[in-house]
Amino acid sequence: MTLIKSISGIRGTIGGELGDNLTPIDIVKFSAAYGTWLLQSGESNPKKVVIGRDGRISGLMVKNLVNATLTALGIDVIDLDLSTTPTVEMAVIFLQADGGIVLTASHNPKEWNALKLLNHKGEFINAADGKTILELAANTSFNFSEIDQIGKVTNNEEMLSAHIAAILKNKLVDKKAIASAGFRIVVDAVNSTGAIAVPQLLAALGVEEVVVINEEINGNFAHNPEPLPEHLTELSREVATRNASLGIAVDPDVDRLCFVCEDGSMFGEEYTLVAVADYVLSKHPGNTVSNMSSTRALKDITLKHGGEYFSSAVGEVNVVNKMKATNAVIGGEGNGGIIVPDLHYGRDALIGIALFLSHLAKSKKTCKQLRNTYPDYFISKNKITLEKNIDVSAVFEKIKEKYKSNPVNTEDGLKIEFDNDWVHLRTSNTEPIIRIYAESNFETTADNIAMRLIKDIQEVI
Repeated sequence: MTLIKSISGIRGTIGGELGDNLTPIDIVKFSAAYGTWLLQSGESNPKKVVIGRDGRISGLMVKNLVNATLTALGIDVIDLDLSTTPTVEMAVIFLQADGGIVLTASHNPKEWNALKLLNHKGEFINAADGKTILELAANTSFNFSEIDQIGKVTNNEEMLSAHIAAILKNKLVDKKAIASAGFRIVVDAVNSTGAIAVPQLLAALGVEEVVVINEEINGNFAHNPEPLPEHLTELSREVATRNASLGIAVDPDVDRLCFVCEDGSMFGEEYTLVAVADYVLSKHPGNTVSNMSSTRALKDITLKHGGEYFSSAVGEVNVVNKMKATNAVIGGEGNGGIIVPDLHYGRDALIGIALFLSHLAKSKKTCKQLRNTYPDYFISKNKITLEKNIDVSAVFEKIKEKYKSNPVNTEDGLKIEFDNDWVHLRTSNTEPIIRIYAESNFETTADNIAMRLIKDIQEVI
């Protein structure tokens, strides 16, 4: 499996050959490159870095390698151990650290892990800094500290509570309404740190009836950890069987979020952001941003509330940059990633849960009734696994030529419009695949568009 280096971090499968997988030597090399970049930026030393991990089997091993490497560079480490991506991001600010590393491969299967690299704002590093770090790693340009300057590791178990406290202080989170609604909630924690974070948040919000499935934090994910409908059949069944108000699913590092309605049907991961944005915009009108693979329903909702909608290239850092440029009040990605700038510029399932439950409680509707208030668009999500050495740019050029009579956007891969429908082709930042997303008012039409483009790609390859 190819080691993937991108704005989403350094990601790969554990084991195998050096340079082709995320081996211990690769972990040390990229940790050293990040630490060296940190030491070269700014004047104050020693530097301080926050480390947190999800519940993966390899998490403890990877953490120990990262901690040891950073301290060997003379950098102090604040170790949150089992945590969430948004908690680490906020901890960088809370603790006035110089950066952070989240050890998680997000929605990838258990054999994967990754180093997600943060700057002093608790945000993903930009492309220029990422390029510098990759160059440092390639050149192994490291200078380790002498014995008296070795950094130290301190443990911190308070950051999740601080994160949740900040969420409860958000002016749009209505704890009283949530507590009064008497919600009965089933949580699918997919055997990772959502088993800690989500129940603690729900208790703080006054939700008394909570059932957690797949709650043992062992990294042996009970199902594919990407929170897609086909992976949430157990949650759907439990919600219906237990007569629950709704179900909540998060991914292993708790930055993606989706809901299951009281009858076991899917609220739709694309509509997580739509519903939260509807609530936020009803209280605080303004602009919104999502990536260009996300549903157009967000644009509909934004225009309804008098705001302006903007699209960005796929990738959290791209969404954040566009949000800052347009002064957006809410943004995110159609994969269930919610970014609330009033809290921090990062995808955060916990603030998403708090705002969604506030919206649901105040609406006096059931989860299914709330979903029915939004326009119905269907996105067909597909992918093609790539063999090594395939020239994707050449493939896209041939597809672009075939559809040259249609409006085409090349900002991020290839987006082709067909009247009111669209298809978006792009390589993944996190896996060796081409993603093919198509949207239409009709599910069969979206599927047909996607299948047509998959056939086109296969013919070119």
